[in-house]
Amino acid sequence: MKKNMGTNDKIIRIIIAIVISVLYMTQVITGTLAMVLLVLGGIFLLTSLINFCPLYVPFGINTCKSKK
Repeated sequence: MKKNMGTNDKIIRIIIAIVISVLYMTQVITGTLAMVLLVLGGIFLLTSLINFCPLYVPFGINTCKSKK
């Protein structure tokens, strides 16, 4: 897998995952919505850690800085 996520993209995804976790822990979000958002937050966290987003590939998106 070739990296296709830049630093800013990773930071934004990690912040979103943390916010979703805090909202769940404080019971601001509950039920089905909470489960869907937790799964989404987990995916954001996982893709941030491996620096690869599979959804970027079909669209040709690459937020990584190119090395010259």
